[in-house]
Amino acid sequence: MANIKSAIKRATLSEELRVKNAAARSTLKTSIRRFEETLTANPEQAEQALRNASRSLDKAASKGLIHKNKAARKKSRLAKKLARTNA
Repeated sequence: MANIKSAIKRATLSEELRVKNAAARSTLKTSIRRFEETLTANPEQAEQALRNASRSLDKAASKGLIHKNKAARKKSRLAKKLARTNA
């Protein structure tokens, strides 16, 4: 463990951020999983689930949790899945 006060604070802060980011990532994955489950179980509500997943991806990108291009790529792939199902 660090001896310097600022290093101790940094370690504490890093741990808090790690936990917060892990929770946010989990929430993001859950929204994507819910969309995919809705797509197979109840296609009528899949469009609303896609909007929720897209919103979660945009929030994660704006907060720096994931890269903006990754968010765009995921949104595109989810929209393609929905279009294939509806076709």
